[in-house]
Amino acid sequence: MKRILDACCSGRMFWFNKQHPDAVYMDNRELDTTLCDGRKLVVKPDVVGDFRNMPFPDESFYLVVFDPPHLVRAGDNSWLAKKYGKLGPLWERDISEGFDECMRVLKQNGTLVFKWNEEQIKLSEILKVIGMEPLFGNRRSKTHWLVFMK
Repeated sequence: MKRILDACCSGRMFWFNKQHPDAVYMDNRELDTTLCDGRKLVVKPDVVGDFRNMPFPDESFYLVVFDPPHLVRAGDNSWLAKKYGKLGPLWERDISEGFDECMRVLKQNGTLVFKWNEEQIKLSEILKVIGMEPLFGNRRSKTHWLVFMK
């Protein structure tokens, strides 16, 4: 069994090795398109699945990366929605359930890395929804990386 789960991999944009041999890449979609600026976007997860209901047993991974969609206002066919995905009107429930699922599939003493961009929803709102305090992270830009431990 692989030790790392990327629960919302999209185009694997922040991975140095986009085919890391110890990672399972999951997303709720597959996509092969060209964005308006000519860049190619390929979303090809190992597992097509919903981060709110993952197809993995409890305590399957030592490290979980949770980088859910952060947009609530973007056109369905916009390049932003294609690249980052889009949250629905019940985003609070979706993020809460997704965070809980990440913790469920995380092994005891495992690490969860959570990435959030607060262009449309502030980090303070997200922290209220997930109900857990991060150990550490960055708070100097609109994109935040937070670390939690189970």
